[in-house]
Amino acid sequence: MDARGLYESHVVSTPSLDIAYDAAGPPNGPTAVLLHGFPYDARCYDQVASVLAGAGMRVVAPYLRGFGPTRYRSPDIMRSGQQGALGRDLLELLDALEVERAVVGGFDWGGRAACIAAAVAPARVIGLVTVGGYNIQNIARSDEPQPPEAESAAWYTHYFLTERGRAGLELYTDELCGLLWQQWSPLWTGCAAAFAASAPSLHNPDFVATVIHSYQHRRRAAPGDPRYDDLENILATTPAITVPTISLDALADGLGADDSRADEPLFTGGFDRRELPGIGHNPPQEDPTTFAQAVIDVATPA
Repeated sequence: MDARGLYESHVVSTPSLDIAYDAAGPPNGPTAVLLHGFPYDARCYDQVASVLAGAGMRVVAPYLRGFGPTRYRSPDIMRSGQQGALGRDLLELLDALEVERAVVGGFDWGGRAACIAAAVAPARVIGLVTVGGYNIQNIARSDEPQPPEAESAAWYTHYFLTERGRAGLELYTDELCGLLWQQWSPLWTGCAAAFAASAPSLHNPDFVATVIHSYQHRRRAAPGDPRYDDLENILATTPAITVPTISLDALADGLGADDSRADEPLFTGGFDRRELPGIGHNPPQEDPTTFAQAVIDVATPA
C-alpha cells in the first residue's frame, strides 16, 4: 500500500467552510493536524502521515481555504486569505472534529496558521512544529524594504499586488506555481513529479481570489474580513507562543535560508531548532522522516 492508500478522505463543516481533509492512523490516537502552504496541498504530508500512523498517531491533513476540495459555504463569505482567517480556520476545524488538543504543524501558510493557533489558543495545542520559526506576520512593518536579493526572490508578492499579477495567476496557474516550486526547492530532484500530483488542487474556483487577497492584505493593499478584526488585533501585538515548539530551518530554501535563532525569545514554552541542510521550502515532502520525527517529539516530550 502506498502512502495515499493510508488515507480516508472526509469533509467537515465549519462556520465559513466545508473543509476537505485526509486522515490516517488510529482514530483514538494522539492527533496531529498538519497544514500545507501556498501553492501546495495536503499531498505534502503523504510520507509524513505514513510514518506517524505507524507510530500510532492520528493525522489530519486539511486542504486550506481556496485549495483542493475545500469550499466556502456561501457566496457572501469574503474570499479572504489573511492570516487571521487561516488561524481561525484551524481552530474551527479542531472544534468541528471534536479534537480537544492536537499537535499542530505546517510550513508557509500552514505554518502561519499553526503558529497562530499555538499563540492564541495554547490550551488546544500539545506542541508546535513550524518551519522557519515565528511565522505570524507583522503587517504594520510590511512596507519596510528588504535587501534586494530578498526582494528579488519574493517577486511574486509584488506581482500579486497588481491586476496583471491576478490575471497572470489565473491564466498561468500551473506554469506560475510550478515555477515557484522549482525556485523554492532548487535541490529537490522530485519537485516536478510532486508538483504534477498537487497541481489539480490549485484549480479550486476560489484559489485565485483567496491567494491574491492573502498577498494584498499582508501588504496593506486590501482590507481584511471584519470577522477577523479581533484576532488580527491580537496578532498585531506579536503574541508569544507558550507551547513546546520545534522549528525546522530549511537551509536550501530558494526564498533564503531559514534561521530562526532570532525568534527564540518569542517561544516561551520550550524551543528546539533543527537545521535541514539541502532542504528547500517544502520540508515535509523533501524530508518527511525529519518532519515526522519532530511531530513525534513534540507529541511525547521527555
